[in-house]
Amino acid sequence: MKYLDRVILLLSIAGLLFAGYLSTYKLFTSSCALNEPCPYFLGLPACYFGFVMYLALALLSGALVFKKLSKQRALNLIIFVSALGILFAGYFTLGELPVFFEKGFGAYVLGLPTCALGLIFYVLIFCLSSYKRIKTNAASEVSD
Repeated sequence: MKYLDRVILLLSIAGLLFAGYLSTYKLFTSSCALNEPCPYFLGLPACYFGFVMYLALALLSGALVFKKLSKQRALNLIIFVSALGILFAGYFTLGELPVFFEKGFGAYVLGLPTCALGLIFYVLIFCLSSYKRIKTNAASEVSD
């Protein structure tokens, strides 16, 4: 099961790199990287918030892998942040659905809106960390 910790870390780093690219591109060019509409939240590009959430996930999953936090605490925090990410990216993905249904995969450089790609990573992280927490709880109950 330790491999799941590493998979969660790798997914978090992949999300961080993707959101970091989008955020850096937006910061230095004032336009969106993949020729998509740039959603805003609280007056800032949504990719900035995605970057912060993926940074938190990368730090927390790193703490999990390198045992800097207890397994339960790290998993609980990862689950919480990834759930926030699901709500956040899910909201913006819903806004892209009319364009997606009208134009299909060809409407986007990567086949899906960037928010939908971020959503996929958040869902994977959420599911894997939830599964790991359930298995960890079950193992601790057996040993008690």
